[in-house]
Amino acid sequence: MPQKRNNRKDAISLLKEDHKVMQDLLQRLVDASSRPSKSRDNILSKVHDELKTHEQVEQEIFYPAFKEAVQKKDDRQLFFEAREEHHVVDVVLEEINNLHDGEDSFSAKCKLLQELVSHHIKEEEKGMFPVARKSIEPKTLQEMGRQMEERKLAIRSELAS
Repeated sequence: MPQKRNNRKDAISLLKEDHKVMQDLLQRLVDASSRPSKSRDNILSKVHDELKTHEQVEQEIFYPAFKEAVQKKDDRQLFFEAREEHHVVDVVLEEINNLHDGEDSFSAKCKLLQELVSHHIKEEEKGMFPVARKSIEPKTLQEMGRQMEERKLAIRSELAS
């Protein structure tokens, strides 16, 4: 009897997919940021929801497992830096959400948000994720991926209501 193959993505693969979505949305926001419009506001809303969902699954599922799995001080530092980067991104996102149409700083803050998220993605993909692959069992990463998919659905449902 053939074995059933698990087609679920592991935690790192899911996070990398999120990163691609975020980079695309942020570029669209930067491109639209200089002209107030309903389209720009829709993109900003999507950026907000995607960032919040991504951050929450990282902070609830991935980061604690990473912190527990690594032993070296430098590797643990990756955890603390990533968590602080989330905080800075949240501050800038909140500032953008509180700006009014026509404010000159809107475009500049959108570009800053894009740069902060791009830096965070680079840090995770070049530093944290390779360490996680060595430190966390593949089976555990698979299970974390399943948990993250479920949690993302719940968060999106909460954000929609």
